[in-house]
Amino acid sequence: MPDIPIRPLGSQGLQASALGLGCMGMSDFYGVRNDEASLRVLDKAFELGIRFWDTADMYGPFTNEMLLAKALKGRRQHITLATKFGIIRDPNDPSKRGLNGKPDYVKTACEASLKRLQTDVIDLYYLHRVDPNTPIEDTVGAMADLVKAGKVRGIGLSEVSPATIRRAHAIHPLSAVQSEYSLWTRDPEDGVLQTCQELGIAFVAYSPLGRGFLTGRIRSIDDLPADDYRRYSPRFMGENFQKNLQLVEKVQQLAAAKSCTPAQLALAWVMAQGTYIFPIPGTKQISYLIENAEAVHIQLTQEDLAAIDAIAPKGIAAGARYPEEGMKSVNR
Repeated sequence: MPDIPIRPLGSQGLQASALGLGCMGMSDFYGVRNDEASLRVLDKAFELGIRFWDTADMYGPFTNEMLLAKALKGRRQHITLATKFGIIRDPNDPSKRGLNGKPDYVKTACEASLKRLQTDVIDLYYLHRVDPNTPIEDTVGAMADLVKAGKVRGIGLSEVSPATIRRAHAIHPLSAVQSEYSLWTRDPEDGVLQTCQELGIAFVAYSPLGRGFLTGRIRSIDDLPADDYRRYSPRFMGENFQKNLQLVEKVQQLAAAKSCTPAQLALAWVMAQGTYIFPIPGTKQISYLIENAEAVHIQLTQEDLAAIDAIAPKGIAAGARYPEEGMKSVNR
């Protein structure tokens, strides 16, 4: 059984398993939802020692938090629980989005998440995306009030620039910053990782498997469910898909030489970038969960890392990581 190390998550006293679990796809975006199957995955994650679970109020919307509430029963104190607020979805048309970081909304959103999660405290509470109409100092000030009130243990930001990290951290210490980071998304290396390391902030890497692409299991767009949002992601479309497939084939070759799977190689690479970095791959299948967990045992040598850098340098992926509208909410 994998022995997942427990590490400090930031500098405010939180701890988390070195490998976490992104729970978004269990309820939204990646095809058909199956709560019973997802609960079995969450049970197995607990058994394997994957005790850092990541959700958000907008996943579903709301249903992912309610799903986790069921899995948390009887084991809440053993889980580092992260959720997020700030992206508003229209209940009548969830594809419509807005952003809200106003102080009064911060508190309202937190109370709603606590109720859905059936818990008294959230370990790590993130602003999901920066609200351009609200100064980050105001949003973080309200989040700091939640810490003082005992509703939240640590706070974080998602998809933010180094400058925003510094402004927020000056108001209240951040425990974590979350952004997409993988062999085909190395944008955080342009200042974000360095800023987190300097300030003692954990970095949480979502989509460390390139939304499943880096596993080598997606060979054609037809491998994705008809309602899967990746069908509309630039990296999964047309010529971009074929170019990115060439990267995956090279990753597969390196993985074979290392006697591991492409997914394990990709996760091991993320973890090798620093002990303050926590990948949170998502999955709805127990077999993939076990495969991911075993990545903690893969040690990459300097030669391995150099070989990976050679095939996956910054900017290697063809296509933007979100459609144009999605990229607008990334704070750069």
